[in-house]
Amino acid sequence: MTRIACVGITVLDRIWYLTDLPKEGGKYVAGDYKEVGGGPAATAAVAAARLGAQVDFIGRVGDDDTGNRLLAELEEYGVNTRYMRIIKGARSSQSAVLVDGAGERIIANYPSPDLPASADWLAAIDFGQWDAVLADVRWHDGAKQAFTLARAKGVPTVLDADVTPQDIGELVALSDHAVFSAPGLARLTGTSDAPVALKKAQTLTNGHVYVTQGAQGCLWLENARLHHLPALHVDVVDTTGAGDVFHGALAVSLAQNNATEEAIRFASAVAALKCTRPGGRAGIPDCDQTRSFLSLYV
Repeated sequence: MTRIACVGITVLDRIWYLTDLPKEGGKYVAGDYKEVGGGPAATAAVAAARLGAQVDFIGRVGDDDTGNRLLAELEEYGVNTRYMRIIKGARSSQSAVLVDGAGERIIANYPSPDLPASADWLAAIDFGQWDAVLADVRWHDGAKQAFTLARAKGVPTVLDADVTPQDIGELVALSDHAVFSAPGLARLTGTSDAPVALKKAQTLTNGHVYVTQGAQGCLWLENARLHHLPALHVDVVDTTGAGDVFHGALAVSLAQNNATEEAIRFASAVAALKCTRPGGRAGIPDCDQTRSFLSLYV
């Protein structure tokens, strides 16, 4: 069985479904509302577990009701939380998510200031037990420590390189696979020209660099050549968590030693299917569903 560790944040997503995203101040009526677990690495962990991997999520929550809900939901999805750090008296992180009729969304994240940034305690964990370690950039110290420990054990690292206030250059340098969102890549490199930006990002790492572009598909560099895989078509209901799901599926496929394009195609299919249902996790398919969907594109 493929073994994956996902390191980063977990949050409670409060999701409102609107006809259109607000463009000015005012009062709006939601057509539906959900509360579900979210967070880049946590949702990637759920995706990996749905795909049959043995998954550990490593992060921090408070000992509040929100933290208890987040841990319980991860366990319900088959994600092991044995390495979680529960902070006494702390509030857990939350997000407000607005989704329009086309499935596009706006996210406002509240990273709890009560959760200590220090990741020194990860040194007590044997990172050699996993086939791949994925981390998001929202817990910078955790990603840095986890990647350092994983690389010392020869374990491949996958970075969810999204937008964050901190400079993620050192995390990219520690990554065997740095998978950027388009905004994350533009922030790091100072250009929105994706091919140029990827080449700039490549100078920071000896690993592979990718950028996901939603409906425009995925770009990556391989042997200094630019490659592109178009997005797979589905009827989109909600794009919340699609990038996180892509990262989790990619980590599983890469850990199974699949070729780069095959891994990207697999991850793209998993993320596309997720978008056909509301919420960040409900639509994540298993391997059989993913292969059946991919067979339509043979």
